[in-house]
Amino acid sequence: MLELKNVQTSYGNIQALQDVNLTIHAGEIVTLIGANGAGKSTTLMTISGIVPCRRGQILLKGLEIQALSPDKIVALGVCQVPEGRHIFADLTVRENLDLGAFLRTDKAGIKQDLEYVYSLFPILAERRHQSGGTLSGGQQQMLAMSRALMARPQLLLLDEPSMGLAPLVIKQIFEIIKAINKEHNTTIFLVEQNAHQALHIADRGYVIENGRIILADRADKLLSNPDVQKAYLGI
Repeated sequence: MLELKNVQTSYGNIQALQDVNLTIHAGEIVTLIGANGAGKSTTLMTISGIVPCRRGQILLKGLEIQALSPDKIVALGVCQVPEGRHIFADLTVRENLDLGAFLRTDKAGIKQDLEYVYSLFPILAERRHQSGGTLSGGQQQMLAMSRALMARPQLLLLDEPSMGLAPLVIKQIFEIIKAINKEHNTTIFLVEQNAHQALHIADRGYVIENGRIILADRADKLLSNPDVQKAYLGI
């Protein structure tokens, strides 16, 4: 589904990603873990075209996308749920969801997907006429994920979906991530500070440190890796 080959990204003179190589297969949940400032969010934004790829290749089903604009990348089936949610606070829940389907013209499919996200998050159906900015943090995260799903992505990029949420809401969000992956066969690339939760639902994982991938393995093996336990799992 996705392959990064020797990807380099910088902010001015500061190199944020250095020769990043990773692969995501169709139908997988793959997680990227690391400390704050390690390059996790930058990796997602580089894939999405928000941050320019300075060197290397980003391949989506074999097609180079590193030179494409973000809207063209969305049209190819890649959609990102950004850190901090970034919903449209002054618009209603329904209007936010309609914007997620902005590039689509299949009215029947849009209606079907709207019913699907309402089934995933019934609270959004109840509050469809409510302004997004008046929702709780957890509800805003649900809305941000649902807005992305309305684009019917093949690859869903999730950036810190548990940030700032209560433990019960975090549990619900991760259960929904698993459901999206299994029910729609949506490939998911998950960036998450909560490494324990992320590795428990992922098939495979990568560890990034100072802009470089330093470790890659099956998620269960990373969970039992002593270095990962010490650095990221608090064990």
